[in-house]
Amino acid sequence: MEITKLSEWINSSSRTVFLGGAGVSTESGIPDFRSENGIFKALEKYGRSPETLLSHTYFELRPDIFYRYYRENLLVTDAEPNPAHYGLAKLEERGKLSAVITQNIDGLHQKAGSRHVLELHGSIWRNYCVKCKKAYGIDAIRNSSEVPRCECGGMIRPDVVLYEEPLPWDVFEEAEREVREASLLIVGGTSLSVYPAAGLLEYFRGDHLVLINRSVTAYDSMADLVIREPIGEVFSKSVC
Repeated sequence: MEITKLSEWINSSSRTVFLGGAGVSTESGIPDFRSENGIFKALEKYGRSPETLLSHTYFELRPDIFYRYYRENLLVTDAEPNPAHYGLAKLEERGKLSAVITQNIDGLHQKAGSRHVLELHGSIWRNYCVKCKKAYGIDAIRNSSEVPRCECGGMIRPDVVLYEEPLPWDVFEEAEREVREASLLIVGGTSLSVYPAAGLLEYFRGDHLVLINRSVTAYDSMADLVIREPIGEVFSKSVC
């Protein structure tokens, strides 16, 4: 019944936007952050909190440890899109989805075929020299054994947002506009506990807000529809 209603709203919506988090990619084998087997759990052996090890300050102070952890836990390059990614790409192809706004850095939405993807936290697939700004592909980090270096001697860093760093303003501004202009906002795979991304919901003025998440969020009371089923299963059933 819930998925039937979601399908009806998608088909009748004049402008649908999707906002997603780590839970969108867990069905592709990429761990989320805060679960028992999540990415933050892997930080324990480093004796540092995620807020420390994945911060801008720590990146500059101890890039050797940062890159060791980054390669082991965040540089996932062999994952494949799941039904949620493919469902969203299909909706865009049908002209039913205006944008995907994602907190993920894995690039799976693009791999599934989505074209208008707003990456709030950047992407593992883009890297650049902090000194000369030369762009590098993923192999520059994946194939380096220590701290990756540019030919100019500068350090190569991933184009991802670390703690203490602001979100890219142009991307956030476009995401804000998309949410404000949406008639249907679907939010999935996120606990809505990370700001400023979670704050995007405050800009929604449309007809229907749908939350798809296995656990309770602080925004459940605002939603017109809450679905607790796996997000891949939801899109398998709701996208025709």
